[in-house]
Amino acid sequence: MNRTATGAATPRPALIASDLDRTLIYSTAALALTAPDAEAPRLLCVEVYQGKPLSYVTEAAAGLLDQLARTAAFMPVTTRTREQYRRIQLPCPTPRYAICANGGHLLVDGESDRDWQAVVAARLADECASLDEVRAHLLAAADPAWLLKERVAEDLFAYLVVERALLPDGWVAELSAWAEARGWTVSLQGRKVYAVPKPLTKSAAVREVARRTGARTVLAAGDSLLDADLLLAADRAWRPGHGELADTDWRAGHVEVLADRGVAAGEEILRRFLAAARTAAAAAA
Repeated sequence: MNRTATGAATPRPALIASDLDRTLIYSTAALALTAPDAEAPRLLCVEVYQGKPLSYVTEAAAGLLDQLARTAAFMPVTTRTREQYRRIQLPCPTPRYAICANGGHLLVDGESDRDWQAVVAARLADECASLDEVRAHLLAAADPAWLLKERVAEDLFAYLVVERALLPDGWVAELSAWAEARGWTVSLQGRKVYAVPKPLTKSAAVREVARRTGARTVLAAGDSLLDADLLLAADRAWRPGHGELADTDWRAGHVEVLADRGVAAGEEILRRFLAAARTAAAAAA
């Protein structure tokens, strides 16, 4: 990731807290959400894994993101592990803050904040079932006919990689009900079934960064169930016309629902962020 320092000595009026995958950056599979091939925009690769290009933004989005990071405090907020996040080469100055593992790690200048780790550990111990219990149930409930991989992320949550077309009807809903009773949330994103403890939230980590930076306004965007708390905690927020939230027609009064899908939605979200950040800066001047 670009190691140029960002931010100013004084607080910026707006904190931009944005999900990454299928919100600002898009895998090859997610590109199918956008225009036909003949109308597809020019793309910039922002992630390479095992020698293969993995995630993209449009060239227009790259320019918008660079402007945004120089206008406001831009902070990626992702369910990715720290290792997965560090593979991304965003086309902008490196954000000082980033949130990984769905709020489990608050990175400050690339390093996980130990005070925040202690806060998260205490909440998980007090408020939900253990990772071992949930992981065991996930494996027992999964069928080898459609289970491809099982993973634990940062010793905080678990997920399955599945053949989505082969998932039995009602399986995710049944798993969700079981997890709900134990203080966990289930989310189906692409080929991954996530089981995440409810105390592990993006919004809690965002509130901590807002407190530290003195941000007057929080702007947010996201597409999945695991982003819902982030959008609700923001002053203004946007969600694209694709993803788990769109599939369930999830809405909130201050969350603008965009018609755009795929990489076009990523561009539009950045335009909305930039306009709102400039308005906040002008109001604070």
